[in-house]
Amino acid sequence: MVAEAVGTCFLLAAVVGSGVMGERLAGGNVAVALLANTLATGAALVALILTFGPVSGAHFNPAVTLCDASQGGLAWREVPGYVVAQVLGAFAGVAAAHMMFGLPLYTASRHERAGGAQLFSEFVATFGLMSVIWGCARARTAVVPFAVAAYVFAAAWFTSSTSFANPAVTLARAASDTFAGIRPADAPGFVAAQFAGAAAATVLFRWLAPALRGDAEAVVVPHGEGGDGVRPTEGRGDGR
Repeated sequence: MVAEAVGTCFLLAAVVGSGVMGERLAGGNVAVALLANTLATGAALVALILTFGPVSGAHFNPAVTLCDASQGGLAWREVPGYVVAQVLGAFAGVAAAHMMFGLPLYTASRHERAGGAQLFSEFVATFGLMSVIWGCARARTAVVPFAVAAYVFAAAWFTSSTSFANPAVTLARAASDTFAGIRPADAPGFVAAQFAGAAAATVLFRWLAPALRGDAEAVVVPHGEGGDGVRPTEGRGDGR
């Protein structure tokens, strides 16, 4: 739980902090600010997944946690703790970023992200994220951190919503009136679209890869209670 909280905290600090820095240095050029924001986010994701993955799996995302649990990769009794840790960590990361840049601890965002196109974008963004995770976890676990970061970077540019794809991130960014923010009124729709996209991708991969349950323990990366990267193999269902 601590690994999930600290990892999500640093992820939000990277997202919000790089957004503030990018906007301040870009001189009004939104494209440059977005480029800085997405590069920093992608780089942070690789580092954080590699760092905390062996302990908790480095979900940092309630949608990933719920989908993983639905396939047997995480015990349901652990899900509430993971989700609470992720949400608290996300708000702590926003507060840390604000403190580093001399901003109020929390401020309701005024950045409007509303409409059907934005909601569909979040569905697509999260569907794609979970597809990348499930697809890579089946045979190429070692590349998941890099694949996830690459997808998040790309999706920030090809979706109109700039790809939040994470309910904890969405809720926390509603408390940041910065480049990375989202109006609190718009956040519930984003969260619903994200859960729907994640669920749809999981259903798809259950059909594409019937043995998906055997790989669920490796989402996002293999992890163990002792932080040694080793988990029990009982109940995998694929003979491994």
